[in-house]
Amino acid sequence: QVQLVESGGGLVQPGGSLRLSCTASGSIFSINAMGWSRQAPGKERELVATITSDGSTNYADSVKGRFTISRDNAKNTEHLQMNSLEPEDTAVYYCYALVRRYINSPQYRYWGQGTQVTVSS
Repeated sequence: QVQLVESGGGLVQPGGSLRLSCTASGSIFSINAMGWSRQAPGKERELVATITSDGSTNYADSVKGRFTISRDNAKNTEHLQMNSLEPEDTAVYYCYALVRRYINSPQYRYWGQGTQVTVSS
């Protein structure tokens, strides 16, 4: 099995910063893309940021210039640095990883359990 464990959520004032982390463990041969999605109450899940195994990144327009995604391939870990946070960023944030469990197995997307980020004064 593969597990993704997130940490770093919490309450922050507008304009503040938070750093989310996500570590994958279990039966892992390789990890291709990793990323973060978020879901606010009453809204659909939104893809926030992605990063490939060679470090190429993509961001939703709503977070460009404020969020930075990074990863440590040796530790199967990814991070999301969130700066200049706005109340509209309030959501549950989910990390994911596209994992190949064995050398010739297909890739599957695994998700973390979610961590709450609340931006409020």
